[in-house]
Amino acid sequence: MAKDFKAQGIERPAWSMFIKTGRHRERTPDRDDWFYFRMASIMYRVYKDGPVGTEALRTYYGGRKNRGTKRHHFYKASGKIVRSCLQQLEKLGYVKKAKKGRVITGKGQSYLNKKSKEVAAIAKKQPEKPVKQAKAEEEKSGEEKAVAAELKRKEDELRQKEKAKEEERKKEQKREEKKKEEAQP
Repeated sequence: MAKDFKAQGIERPAWSMFIKTGRHRERTPDRDDWFYFRMASIMYRVYKDGPVGTEALRTYYGGRKNRGTKRHHFYKASGKIVRSCLQQLEKLGYVKKAKKGRVITGKGQSYLNKKSKEVAAIAKKQPEKPVKQAKAEEEKSGEEKAVAAELKRKEDELRQKEKAKEEERKKEQKREEKKKEEAQP
């Protein structure tokens, strides 16, 4: 969606290169196109949460400020960013003013539905990620679990034997060193 906003010719404000996204942030955003991502995110929040105002969005995008040795404190996000994003979305016709904030329009809802279908199609094409080993062990049958437990027990026994042999070698070396020291008076 952010790429679409950029392609539609929406210009980000000149001040967007220099400001932080809220009091809780230390630096400006790393990405140059962060404004378009925030617009897309705000559009989704309006779609999901129904009539929503700027204060609710400021709270959503706010965060904890690290104040050094003092306790963390929650600060809201910048209101100017939220307002300008909502105004841009209104110009595009995706959002409109309502009694208690802003709501998504039919055009905005159809746009979001279209984008979600595109994302679902892309996700379907990508191969599934391999199952984690822990999850695979849970799915093993009783027989496989017994075999795995037996193998693990044998591996543990081998490790213990090797450890005992290593300790015996170290003791033998110490004995030889003591004999050499006693023989050299």
